[in-house]
Amino acid sequence: MSPAPHYPRLTPQFGRLLAELAGRRVAVIGHARPDGDCIGSQVALCRALRTKGIDAVCVNADAVPRRLQFLVTDTPFASVESILPQAGELATVFVDCADGARAGERIRTAFPAPLAMVDHHLSNAGFARYNLLDTGSSATCEILTGLLLDQGMTIDADSAQALYAGMLTDTGQFRFAATSRRTMQLAAELLACGARPNEVGYHLYERESLGKMRLLQHYLASLRLECGGRVCLGTLAVGVFEETGTTAEDTEGLVDYARSIDGVDVGVLIEERADGGRKASLRAKEAAYRVDLIAGQFGGGGHACAAGLNLKTDAADFYARLVAAITRQVAAVDAARKTGA
Repeated sequence: MSPAPHYPRLTPQFGRLLAELAGRRVAVIGHARPDGDCIGSQVALCRALRTKGIDAVCVNADAVPRRLQFLVTDTPFASVESILPQAGELATVFVDCADGARAGERIRTAFPAPLAMVDHHLSNAGFARYNLLDTGSSATCEILTGLLLDQGMTIDADSAQALYAGMLTDTGQFRFAATSRRTMQLAAELLACGARPNEVGYHLYERESLGKMRLLQHYLASLRLECGGRVCLGTLAVGVFEETGTTAEDTEGLVDYARSIDGVDVGVLIEERADGGRKASLRAKEAAYRVDLIAGQFGGGGHACAAGLNLKTDAADFYARLVAAITRQVAAVDAARKTGA
């Protein structure tokens, strides 16, 4: 008797996608400022397609972060500049992108009608012909692991390592609420395929630079409590990356320090930009706070507990507007709990 599929709703669609990709050149596209789930998804899907004789390559608007480069091995990655002239010849599969814009403006413009996308973000409304979306999954890597196993496809050791890393990072080391029984079962399957947790943990959590520690100092020194101590916001000012010898990728994980404070329900990291724009990352301890809806008020999106936004125009009053939006959401949650809604 065959085991029940991990994704019975998505697996038939994934099979049809694989059939349509046969004989085509494929770009596996991830989002700008890629994280572990993004790179892990790209690496695994690209390698899986190549085992089926499909000419696939990974494409990102930004370079693979230093801490994630160990996942790439011999997986082909191409720059946006080298891919754009070939845009008309490529089938595109977006991974870990809530919408096409997350891949960056140049990629979104070049590939306005993706063939497929694989994603788990709550704010994803579907933007491809094949929408392999499951918002109940902890990570895009969880979805891909299940789909590859359901299709009986080989997951080599490098792919298993990449998928495990994506699941580990998006679940906060298997701590976040989205971590399910299926998550742990699929993680165990990846270990059987050759994933090495000790190596993943070393690269992700034990190779911080001194510059990042100094960046963390700046962030911690800026923390402010709002909404009666239930919201904590910190800001990285213009010029801090140059001062500390860091880059934007070194902000990964900083916002979790704000969320981890006892009594805080929502933590925020704000990056100021020289042009007056702002980027913000929001993290909540509970899904009830729906930070994806808060980010959506500023053109962003994401998950119920983790979301982001990016304002490119001058936003002098942004801090006050963001605090007001979060405060309204906290008040709405409190009111719903009082009425039992």
